[in-house]
Amino acid sequence: MKILVTDQAGAEYELEGLDGWRVMEVIRDWGLNIKAECGGAASCATCHVYVDEAWVDKLAPPNHDEEDLLYTAPDARANSRLSCQILLSEELDGLKVTLAGSAAKDSEAA
Repeated sequence: MKILVTDQAGAEYELEGLDGWRVMEVIRDWGLNIKAECGGAASCATCHVYVDEAWVDKLAPPNHDEEDLLYTAPDARANSRLSCQILLSEELDGLKVTLAGSAAKDSEAA
């Protein structure tokens, strides 16, 4: 399955992922500019992405811990999510996300 990712510079990528993988793992493993410091433990917000509006309602809602972490992200928006909390499935084939500035490897934020 594929996810479509726009990086902080506006470049677009079509990445291949596997069912059950976290979106963060796919983005990281393809070498895009994402910190993902905690490796998917939902204890930081360094894998922050913006979910394309067409996909927001197709995702499970964020849990309390994710909401708390997003609250700390300086560039959070209504469509913000932690990519480590989005598990790929057939229903999410073609998911579109944009990497937040605070998720960049060289970002001082989050």
